[in-house]
Amino acid sequence: MKKDRIPLLNPALQKIATYKVDGGQRAGIKLNQNESPFDLPMWLKEEIMGEFIKEPWNRYPDILPYRGMQAYAEFQGISPDSVIMSNGSNEMLYTIFLACLGPGRTVLIPNSSFSLYEKLALLLQSRIVGVPMLPNLDFDTEAILRTARDEAVDFIVLSTPNNPTSKSLTFEEVRLITESTDAVVLVDEAYTEFSRERSTLELIDEFPNLIVLRTMSKALALAGIRIGFAMANPALMRELAKPKIPFASSRLAEITMIKVLANYSLVTDAVSFILSEREKLSTVLSSLKGITTFESDTNFLIIRVGNAESLFQKLCSEGILVRNVSGYHLMDNCLRFNVGLVEENRRLVEKLSSL
Repeated sequence: MKKDRIPLLNPALQKIATYKVDGGQRAGIKLNQNESPFDLPMWLKEEIMGEFIKEPWNRYPDILPYRGMQAYAEFQGISPDSVIMSNGSNEMLYTIFLACLGPGRTVLIPNSSFSLYEKLALLLQSRIVGVPMLPNLDFDTEAILRTARDEAVDFIVLSTPNNPTSKSLTFEEVRLITESTDAVVLVDEAYTEFSRERSTLELIDEFPNLIVLRTMSKALALAGIRIGFAMANPALMRELAKPKIPFASSRLAEITMIKVLANYSLVTDAVSFILSEREKLSTVLSSLKGITTFESDTNFLIIRVGNAESLFQKLCSEGILVRNVSGYHLMDNCLRFNVGLVEENRRLVEKLSSL
């Protein structure tokens, strides 16, 4: 009889659920993953593929996508030694957590935040200290500062603007947290292009313990290509790069990223549209009886309704897919949906009104 190998697995797996998105791809209107409603134009795709097809597909790409990292550094006005590119920001999160955490380490995570943070901390057998959001879903900055000090944390994760709450810390609040601790502070700015707040990227040379994370999946409409970046001062970046998976970013991703940066007006136009529609949606939804709408600093909105699961299922049956985020702390009976195209937003409001 073969020995049961299950006990040999990481015991943390017992505390972790497999990632899934309820509703799958069934809906005609898909608003559940905070994606851009705009694909790249065909002329740009053809330009990208025209360059990629000349690449030798039998050869590995560079160990790291140095040309892409150089282009992104120039775009951001920072040193190339401060940048690393990854296969989506999720891969970079794995890399950063591997570099910073392990048994006996303590990580502070505001609650609620992106679920992958907790998952990675559990896998690395680190102690998690949660700091609840305020009832209006704002960050409790004073509690973060107090907890970081009292618990002597080693690592702090700040998703700002935050998923799933849609709220942000201010530039000065992030500065205060970073300068008040010896812990490594990771600022995940996945939604920064939609924010009213100033990015903390300019602080990476001032604070040796600061990492800024970016993705091209949201405002830059490249969720299907998988591109992310981390930025930190060069000394910290050299250490973060050590556990990085080599050859993880394809030449296609690198070429795509460079071409999109060269045509950045596509991004600014899309962001302008999304922000305009966000305000219209927020105004209309706030007028509907039975719905509480939270102010958003992202490309998505959070609403509280009487019965989120029932409404989620009814919307799904109508071909509209949103996200039920009721399982998050302080977010009972809350739904989340990103801003879509004009007709998609109109249909959503129409169904919410009738349901």
